[in-house]
Amino acid sequence: MKFKKLSLGVVVFTLISSLVAFSPHDKYFEIAKNIDIFVTLYQEVNKFYVDDVNPTDLMNSGINSMLNTLDPYTDYIPEDEIEDYRTMTTGEYGGVGIMIGNRNSKIMILMASEGFAADRAGLEIGDELIKIDEVDVERRNIDDISKLLKGQSGSEVNLTVRRFGHTTPLTFHLKREKIQLSNVPYFGMVTEDIGLIQLTDFTRNASKEVATALNKLKDQGAKKVILDLRSNPGGLLSEAINVSNVFLPKGLEIVSTKGKIKDWNRTNKALNSPVDTEIPLAVLINGHSASAAEIVSGVIQDYDRGVLVGRRSFGKGLVQATRSLSYNSKLKVTVAKYYIPSGRCIQEIDYSHKSKDGSPEKIPDSLRVAFKTQNGRTVYDGGGVSPDLRVSPMNYATITMSLLNRGLIFNYATEYKFKHEQIPPAKDFSLTDAEFEEFVEWLNDKEYDYRTEVEKSYDKLVISAKAEKYYDDIQNEIQALKQKIFHNKESDLYNFKKEIKRELEKEICSRYYLKNGRIEVAFDHDHDVLTAVAVLNDNDRYGEILAKH
Repeated sequence: MKFKKLSLGVVVFTLISSLVAFSPHDKYFEIAKNIDIFVTLYQEVNKFYVDDVNPTDLMNSGINSMLNTLDPYTDYIPEDEIEDYRTMTTGEYGGVGIMIGNRNSKIMILMASEGFAADRAGLEIGDELIKIDEVDVERRNIDDISKLLKGQSGSEVNLTVRRFGHTTPLTFHLKREKIQLSNVPYFGMVTEDIGLIQLTDFTRNASKEVATALNKLKDQGAKKVILDLRSNPGGLLSEAINVSNVFLPKGLEIVSTKGKIKDWNRTNKALNSPVDTEIPLAVLINGHSASAAEIVSGVIQDYDRGVLVGRRSFGKGLVQATRSLSYNSKLKVTVAKYYIPSGRCIQEIDYSHKSKDGSPEKIPDSLRVAFKTQNGRTVYDGGGVSPDLRVSPMNYATITMSLLNRGLIFNYATEYKFKHEQIPPAKDFSLTDAEFEEFVEWLNDKEYDYRTEVEKSYDKLVISAKAEKYYDDIQNEIQALKQKIFHNKESDLYNFKKEIKRELEKEICSRYYLKNGRIEVAFDHDHDVLTAVAVLNDNDRYGEILAKH
């Protein structure tokens, strides 16, 4: 039956093709010819290949390989992945409101969404998930477990967990509900007159959430505001326009798009009344701020509306549209490039030109073109949005990464919560020196060995010295070097105490105050936030950055 359908498809296609007069040089003739070849090849492979072939897997591989020659944003979305795609664009799904992850081969609850089913039922960060209904999940992958957790709103599910301090597993009976992921998971006051809005996505209603947050912060006394777009991957173009409009007057051009199809040659203006066009503004960006986040930050920069703080953004200046395909599948396809008000496109990689090894080429800094902001400041295209104030990224010591990757900081926070019923508000919480000593003692029987980059270089030196017959001559010097550079784990705990302590505080605060706790406890040592606070508190410096150069 399957092959009859395939044959019928070929017949139908051939019939349609015969009704259209193609020239041998016509592009559409080439399309028709290659589709015919592809369909017949697909049929013959399925029929004659020596082993059984899964037709769906074979077709998906062919489609994905074809799309991989374009750009990473053009995707085929089969019917069984539509719900995940809908969640990405709407921020909505049916579930219980937890985020899970793998910690030392255990499936742990990493975060609970405040106020939703799991949080209300009493599930906690650090609980080890072992069963969903009667399904043992201990050896399943995260994607499979996530699918088991999701379901129709109103449906019931039982979660069985192991909890630190309890000798037997606990079972929680939950009812799934509509989970609406917030685009603004946090807003609050950083200082007495500076508020912060964290915008993590651009799904439906992002602009309304930003507007609501800004108004509430102003009610709390905010005279200046920080918009945090760090690691925001983007989303809906319409929401990027409307978020920009929160801070910019109605009628201003926000972004234009240019594509092969004339319908995509559009100029988009701010259509709504703004919330506040005067409040001093700092926007935080980094290398993972992309697409819609780059539109907003770029527009704010082009109109000299605020100061950008952080690192250069990702560099995605491409627009995608979704096209419906047969059998409820979809194609997300790049249809245009976008240009912000100065006229620049911030796309960094040119996917239409490939190097000899087949990889797409980046636009070198030397070829980036200069543009002007409204005040005449020089900005550049072709490589993301560059901040007005650059802040170096925080690079963790090897020991800190080892403690994080091995789940030791995570596990200690779980035990800390068991032993301490409550802690001060996150903004006021700080581990004492005595408590840090307790953590050091707790590590005594834990495995967290690691190799530093210097140690790896030492090993290469020894190998090279032996290979080139120099080792015997310099053996004493090499041994002396080894004594100096090989790490002492205990001393590293104190050498890097400050950053280890910060990670402990974030993890511990998440146990009591969830996402808000992680964010607020970090205010005092978040270099991006501190830089933004400093420039917002210095009127002369703020004005100098935005003035014509």
